[in-house]
Amino acid sequence: MALLTESVLGWSIFTAVLLVILAFCWVYIRKYQSRQESEVISTITAICALAIALITSALLPVDIFLVSFMKYPNGTYKDWAASNETRRQIEDTVLYGYYTLYSIILFCVFFWIPFVYFYYEEKDEDNVSKCSQAKNALKYTAGFVVVCAALLLIGAFVPLQPPPSQNSTQWEKVKYLFEELGSSNGLDALSFSISSLTLIGMLAVITYTAYGMSVLPLNLIKGTRSVLYERLENTEDVEEVEQQIAKIKAKCEDGRPLSLRDRRNLQELEAKLQTLRRRGRHLEIAERSCCTKVGSALRPLKILLGVFFILVALLFTVALFISNLDKALHSAGISTGFIIFGTNLTNPLNELLLALQPVFPLDYVLITVITMYFVFTSMAGIRNMGIWFFWIRLYKIRPQRTRPQALLFLCMILLLIVLHTSYMIYSLAPQYVMYGSQKYLLQTPLSVDPSPGNQTASTTKICDADAPEDQCTVTRSYLFLHKFWFFSTIYYFGNWAFLAVFLIGLVVSCCRGKKSVIEGEVEADDSDFSDDENVPMLSTFLRAMFQYSVKIEIVT
Repeated sequence: MALLTESVLGWSIFTAVLLVILAFCWVYIRKYQSRQESEVISTITAICALAIALITSALLPVDIFLVSFMKYPNGTYKDWAASNETRRQIEDTVLYGYYTLYSIILFCVFFWIPFVYFYYEEKDEDNVSKCSQAKNALKYTAGFVVVCAALLLIGAFVPLQPPPSQNSTQWEKVKYLFEELGSSNGLDALSFSISSLTLIGMLAVITYTAYGMSVLPLNLIKGTRSVLYERLENTEDVEEVEQQIAKIKAKCEDGRPLSLRDRRNLQELEAKLQTLRRRGRHLEIAERSCCTKVGSALRPLKILLGVFFILVALLFTVALFISNLDKALHSAGISTGFIIFGTNLTNPLNELLLALQPVFPLDYVLITVITMYFVFTSMAGIRNMGIWFFWIRLYKIRPQRTRPQALLFLCMILLLIVLHTSYMIYSLAPQYVMYGSQKYLLQTPLSVDPSPGNQTASTTKICDADAPEDQCTVTRSYLFLHKFWFFSTIYYFGNWAFLAVFLIGLVVSCCRGKKSVIEGEVEADDSDFSDDENVPMLSTFLRAMFQYSVKIEIVT
């Protein structure tokens, strides 16, 4: 009965968070979705993908909660958790939860999101039937499926145990590989695929999350420029451009044609004038908007939130630096993935989580807030930077003006970021993520005489690497993160890159002035009559690569 109560409590909290996540995803996608271009399939896909990303990130606090609630504060197991079999069942439940969500992420990243993306792209073609759209979309999606299958095969045969000696026969080596595959029941293949995607997620975290952690708080603190001042400045710019256009047109009043240079300048000035007039209309709307007035009234609250977020970002940065330094000084080295057991240097965030343990459920609330903080700062980074393919900006993320393809890319990036979030949180608070709030009883003899009849004293200690194996349960997240040592090594160096990008973004954000009240709403490449984004160059690039590979196969 107690086992049922504790499990229901943990999963009830998870269910409540699930409902909140679904509501948030619906509001978020509807906020940024383009009014002119909205598709039911792409909208549902974006909402579901974003929900899966947030649900996966919410599973880590549940993992820590369940392993912590197996024990009393005095270090003894609760009655329902005294059996090793019972503890193993609970751990397997969490593990299967991870694998289920990760399998869904694989399905979304390698099949469903690419299929919906290319299906929507095919709608731009004239006189194309639904059947042809689906066939062409499946053709381009096949490339992603091939990559996923390759990762699964590689992961299935990557040995985690030492291989047989060089003197073994070829049959023994092949038999060894198949035994490795069978012993893991195929789960290692999934782990390898997820870890490979986590590497891409690491790049997204370094690019978007690090920048979002610096730009979000500073934007809240600095606020936006005055609408009245922006309108006055825009009016002066319009008058100045109109005068320049009039001067150029005056050159051809006597019938003489304009030179090539003047015609080019005239076109540029007319395009600039259209942008300024469009900007003026948006500023006029913003001046009358209730949101602008409410935002001005909430200015003190925004400043407080900005100060809080920058303090949190600095706390994370210090904790991550100390954790990486600890690994550099005390880990077993690069060949083990810089794995470290316990903490040798004082980590402020880890100590804060351990200090909050006596006051239930503050430590779980904090770890949940940390997880959500990474997700929301990632959203802020993508919102400010847009979606890029190397040096080419593919899409912009703007309220009510984001194309369906951009929303799909946004959700795919967030899925990849969430995969790397677990390792980031482990780096911030390694001991807590590994054991949660578990404690154990350390038996110490009262005298130096080792005879069996001597009395012993029990001391309650926080679980760490020195604890007996049967006294502390390691979270499934920790075991999953360190399944392949070479991935852990790359993640370690990725943390240093994250710190560097955060500091660079912080300096850049400090040097920039206040944002416009209509930041991102009006740009030179926008149209007066549509919300079209940049040409979807990535889909064109992928199609060209696919067709080129087909031609090569035909020639060969």
